[in-house]
Amino acid sequence: MKKLNITIQLEMSVPDDWELSKTSEGGQVLKLPNGQFMDIAIEPLFANDPEDTWTSTGDDDVLNDVLDMIESEDVTYQFVTH
Repeated sequence: MKKLNITIQLEMSVPDDWELSKTSEGGQVLKLPNGQFMDIAIEPLFANDPEDTWTSTGDDDVLNDVLDMIESEDVTYQFVTH
């Protein structure tokens, strides 16, 4: 088996009342004003043709098989002020 590294970087405009929050394991998540927390992570998308519409799998076993291949995950959140 070979290794695949994937780096995810997003730039988003979000409401001013969103906050960063640390988990008990030291990771970061977003705290939303309605009392919910949000984490943005990978979810594999599939298509029969790369020009078709991509969708998530409806099969939990396929999703779990892909997620089980992930050995580590590092997502960093940072608010940028201009």
